[in-house]
Amino acid sequence: MDKDSFLHSLKEDEPPIHISLYAQALWYDAKGNWQRAHEIIQAIGDSKSARIHAYLHRKEGDLANADYWYWKAGEDSESPKISLKEEWNQLVDEFV
Repeated sequence: MDKDSFLHSLKEDEPPIHISLYAQALWYDAKGNWQRAHEIIQAIGDSKSARIHAYLHRKEGDLANADYWYWKAGEDSESPKISLKEEWNQLVDEFV
């Protein structure tokens, strides 16, 4: 699936069936279901999921928790200086 198809799928009620769990979490986040996105990503437990986990906690406003997950992802432990929208787009570029 390419990014345009993924973005188009946001008009649907359910995520596309053959996308990764990472992409599913980003899809649910974009649809306003932070809790479902968090449940999906929390269950994976690798460094790639840690990156999305960090973003989700940053979006939630829990910056200390976000910084921990950025660190777990092997990134600077300080939250990014870009907007949440920009970060989401970067994650989609990486995981879709």
